[in-house]
Amino acid sequence: MATAAAASAAELEADPKAGPEAEGEEDEAKADGTRRKVFTRAVATATYKSMGPAWDQHQQREEGVSESDGDEEFAMASSAESSPGDDEWEYDEEEEKTQLEIERLEEQLSINVYDYNCHLDLVRLLRLEGELTKLRGARQKMSEIFPLTEELWLEWLHDEISMAGDSRDREHVYDLFERAVKDYICPNIWLEYGQYSVGGIGQKGGLEKVRSVFERALSSVGLHMTKGLAIWEAYREFENAIVEAARLEKVHSLFRRQLAIPLYDMEATFAEYEEWSEDPVPASVIQSYHKALQQLEKYKPYEEALLEAEAPRLAEYQAYIDFEMKIGDPARIQLIFERALVENCLVPDLWIRYSQYLDRQLKVKDLVLSVHSRAVRNCPWTVALWSRYLLALERHGVDHQVISGTFEKALSAGFIQATDYVEIWQAYLDYLRRRVDFKQDSSKELEELRSAFTRALEYLQQEVEERFNESGDPSCMIMQNWARIEARLCNNMQKARELWDSIMTKGNAKYANMWLEYYSLERAHGDSQHCRKALHRAVQCTSDYPEHVCEVLLTMERTEGTLEDWDIAVQKTETRLARVNEQRIKAAEKEAVLAQQAEEKAGLRKKARAEKKAQKKKKTRGADKRKADEDDEEEWGDDDEERPSKRRKLENSVPAAAEAPDLAAETGLFGKSASADDAPASKQERAAAPKKDVPKVPHDSSKDSVTVFVSNLPYSMAEPDVKLRPLFEACGEVAEVRPIFSNRGDFRGYCYVEFKEEKAALQALGLDRKDVGGRPMFVSPCVDKSKNPDFKVFRYSTALEKHKLFISGLPFSCTKEELEEICQAHGTVKDIRLVTNRAGKPKGLAYVEYENESQASQAVMKMDGMTIKENVIKVAISNPPQRKVPEKPEARKGPGGPTVPRQTYGARGKGRTQLSMLPRALHRPSTAAAQAENGPASKPAATASAATEAPKMSNADFAKLLLRK
Repeated sequence: MATAAAASAAELEADPKAGPEAEGEEDEAKADGTRRKVFTRAVATATYKSMGPAWDQHQQREEGVSESDGDEEFAMASSAESSPGDDEWEYDEEEEKTQLEIERLEEQLSINVYDYNCHLDLVRLLRLEGELTKLRGARQKMSEIFPLTEELWLEWLHDEISMAGDSRDREHVYDLFERAVKDYICPNIWLEYGQYSVGGIGQKGGLEKVRSVFERALSSVGLHMTKGLAIWEAYREFENAIVEAARLEKVHSLFRRQLAIPLYDMEATFAEYEEWSEDPVPASVIQSYHKALQQLEKYKPYEEALLEAEAPRLAEYQAYIDFEMKIGDPARIQLIFERALVENCLVPDLWIRYSQYLDRQLKVKDLVLSVHSRAVRNCPWTVALWSRYLLALERHGVDHQVISGTFEKALSAGFIQATDYVEIWQAYLDYLRRRVDFKQDSSKELEELRSAFTRALEYLQQEVEERFNESGDPSCMIMQNWARIEARLCNNMQKARELWDSIMTKGNAKYANMWLEYYSLERAHGDSQHCRKALHRAVQCTSDYPEHVCEVLLTMERTEGTLEDWDIAVQKTETRLARVNEQRIKAAEKEAVLAQQAEEKAGLRKKARAEKKAQKKKKTRGADKRKADEDDEEEWGDDDEERPSKRRKLENSVPAAAEAPDLAAETGLFGKSASADDAPASKQERAAAPKKDVPKVPHDSSKDSVTVFVSNLPYSMAEPDVKLRPLFEACGEVAEVRPIFSNRGDFRGYCYVEFKEEKAALQALGLDRKDVGGRPMFVSPCVDKSKNPDFKVFRYSTALEKHKLFISGLPFSCTKEELEEICQAHGTVKDIRLVTNRAGKPKGLAYVEYENESQASQAVMKMDGMTIKENVIKVAISNPPQRKVPEKPEARKGPGGPTVPRQTYGARGKGRTQLSMLPRALHRPSTAAAQAENGPASKPAATASAATEAPKMSNADFAKLLLRK
């Protein structure tokens, strides 16, 4: 429809050219304006015709003409001379708004050219406005950065075909078709290409052009089992239409080739061939046909799985690819990869697997480089694809300027981690190093390599560190590689030493492995003097493994040093180790003090809680006693009669069986009390009044598969079974709702919901976190934790999710709708989750899931540091820290049986040496700690205390204990 409407517009395009030549530029301006309006109306015609009957009403309203003057629908001049009506004013306002939106989109793209949605909106608005020049430019820019989908290419091709007039325009359309078929495997585009080339058969070389297009289409999609049939039939129809003597043999050849390939509806093709051919079908063709049918049966399960599944069907495609890889047909392997990438073009692992297969198996330059180029255009944020692309370019001998340009594109791709930039720089520096001929003292390539190293260090320090607050290279691997190259390949140890000095000043001097790496380099390419100097500095600076560095120094002096060197080394190592041990003792003592303080604080908190609980119980007991006294006074009055004893009063207060329900209703023991303000019943009343007959909830573990556990419900919920049943019946038929009550009849906030079918129980898990009574209701599978103690439900991923954002610092008043409105400006939002506590109150945190990684990375750059309701938010890619698994009690049993207290570490964490530097005399006995937790520890006898008490020791005594051999 769009093609036909735009074609009619193309016929009218020539009208504005007629006019007096004297008007010159004015006529050209009018012609351009009329052409733009004609194209706009053509696009609108194609759009509104799809609306059906509403098209006629829109056409009459938009044109503003009556039925009598319907033939003058394009009379632009007469409408311009008439006075503007309301519709025209509205049209002008809409056009002005559209122009402002176009300018905004263009400005946004000038800031961030990788905004895919912005490109789409700009193309759509320019197409509606009829801005042909700008539209072509916008489409051109978008196609250079992103691969276009089949729908976008067909829309572009139809517009260009409708405006094509002479042979030059036809060549331009041919070029567009060539670009379109390179992005993705699209049978419909190939079919359009073949049909369009048929229209140019009258031109020079037209017949050869058509056959060439169809042959290439067969090579690309002819093996497609479900869509390849259309290409074969179109090619045969074209050959049948040509009146030539040789066409019969050409059609025979096409039939035989098609019947040798497993395709759907092969039987109908074979029957058509029998009917068309005047001679019997050759036996060889029949044999190939039956062989293809057998192959079709093997492929059918995979094709049917694709037909039954929903897009993007990645798992089904992966299984299909594995099957094709086992068979090993390169053409079919390439085809199934291309089919999978049409729906999974944003899956980097699929591109990596495809490119790896081409690199190792086919090794065809044009094919390999084309796939690598498409991979980085689809997933520009994946550094592994860029690194592989650079290697492929070097492997196939591509010009240096092309490789350098590709690397510059990679730097502007917008990686989401600082380490990605280190990796791409390392790949490029490796390539530059392989270009250098180190046999020459100096060369252009060597200078370029050194300049690249310098630029890499500046880039990581400025660009990357400014964006990520880290350089991504804490170990200075790039500088280490540069130092190795200078020492080993350039014989420039002076430059290597300067680089290592710079490495050590960046916080690496405290690590023994860095000093030993430097020592190895000096050992291989330097001299003994610098080796000794490096080890002496290492002894003074190393803090993680000083013993190892000292051992290396002593070994060196033992093998090649003089007596003076040996004495100096021994003195320095002993002094350093003594200082290190003293520091460790102080740190251990400090950690022990901190641990003791923490233990004392925990004991104080526990004691305070116990006192508070006892005080509360005392107050409750006093209130109960006062109420009991008041009840006694009301019952017995001011009589001088002797009061009955407590036992007798208790017996008299027990009602008869008939009176029990009334008393139960008053005291509220059957469910909730009559009034929320009623005071709690006294101890005597609770003992006297009949307990509520709370039914014990039997749990049948055999029905766990059809049962869900519901928790975090409001304790004030009355009749929870009645209120929850309609909520869960939406998931399936409910067999029973079993709320859990306390002995006093109070609802405990959780229950079991049993369904008739397991499918309904699985569907009920989707109600997790649903708001019930102002609190998020937790719904989880019913699992017996006594049999599965490690079972824990956590419905959200704890791994790195590059398409999901973690937002902190949100105002508590921020709603999900407000946050969604902000996030939608940077891409398609699939889900938003506001983090709340158990009471449903917001915590100022949120997770936002985007459609792909590219949109998420763009949102991080745009939203990080944004102010929302006077709150500055922080935005990062979702990468939760690893959850700590609690230590099982069995793993902490001492040799004697009792539980050993868990070791407590200080702020520095566990020491690298795995040794405890705390003397045994300072260790607290485990039994005393256990007694202190459960109650006051009994005082030991004086003799035992005197026998076990350790003498006080000085710091020097501690040092002797540690250095004693």
